[in-house]
Amino acid sequence: MKVTLQNLTKTYPSRTKGAPDVVAVNDFSFEIPDGELIGLLGPSGCGKSTTLHLLSGLQKPTDGKIFFGDDEVTNLPAEHRGVGLVFQNYALYPHLTVYQNIVFPLQNLRGKDKLTKEQMKEKATAAAKLVQIEDYMDRKPAELSGGQQQRVAIARALVKMPRILLLDEPLSNLDARLRLQTREEIRRIQKETGITTVFVTHDQEEAMSISDRIVVMKDGVVQQIGKPQQVYDQPANLFVATFLGNPPINLFSGSVKAGKLYIDKDCIMDVPALPDRTFVTVAVRPEGFVPAADGALCCKLQRVEIMGRDVSVVCSHPGSINSVVRAIIRAEKSVNTANAEVHFSLDARKVFLFDPDSGARLDTVAQ
Repeated sequence: MKVTLQNLTKTYPSRTKGAPDVVAVNDFSFEIPDGELIGLLGPSGCGKSTTLHLLSGLQKPTDGKIFFGDDEVTNLPAEHRGVGLVFQNYALYPHLTVYQNIVFPLQNLRGKDKLTKEQMKEKATAAAKLVQIEDYMDRKPAELSGGQQQRVAIARALVKMPRILLLDEPLSNLDARLRLQTREEIRRIQKETGITTVFVTHDQEEAMSISDRIVVMKDGVVQQIGKPQQVYDQPANLFVATFLGNPPINLFSGSVKAGKLYIDKDCIMDVPALPDRTFVTVAVRPEGFVPAADGALCCKLQRVEIMGRDVSVVCSHPGSINSVVRAIIRAEKSVNTANAEVHFSLDARKVFLFDPDSGARLDTVAQ
């Protein structure tokens, strides 16, 4: 099912007298192709959950329209939209068994959609098998692990074969290993069913690992939309660059003089297409540092952290905006920890320049 958002806006009255309304979602336009999994990504308060609630019908937009396929559903009640909704806290009925929780949405169907007990059992069993909990149908939620409870919640959302599946921070209550396993299951289920899915998270690793495309939001405004690797490699602005990436991108105060890019006194690369600028924010991905004896960027070495296949070189530089500079290099590329300094050359593909005031990415990327 294709989903289209047209100039979607949601505002709330301010609780402070005389203050302007709070804009939770601001003029959001986007088309989700049929069968895609879209990740809504951003920090708390960015408007991603509000967007999900507008899609589900739990809230009505202040302005704009929502279409499921060719049908406008902007003012259609939630129960008539055909959406499956999975919450962060599972929202299972504790007094019902797994089977009873899954089958519950089917018991509320009326008229031509009403099912027999045999039909409901067949659908519930199929949904349970899809999420691999068919062996726990007689258990109560309290007898299940967090990951199993979340699978029950997903099965309950899928049992009606919704037109759209909406997932609101579904992994936040799980430990690290369960999060990894469950997100892989979500992707598998989505691929098998082909249901258009919107996945809300503040965790950029989750969004990038399973989404066909991600939508990065800040303060109710869409910052960038694209395939995960594309957004990571070509951030539209400083916010996107700093929000995506773990460890975070390294920031420096720099300048451009006569086609050369400087960080403090270090001339680190040629930027012939850029005009002179007294101030520029230079952002370097941790994997963009290449240890080299003749490297132009000279940093004061603090320590080397062993990470297995990689090592993290922690150092400092007078031009750094962050408290430390963190470079990720392959373990086999040795760094002499006896030295007080470490020199790097930079991979131009991992270097981005931004206006320090607006945060806008400069037209010409460092080459």
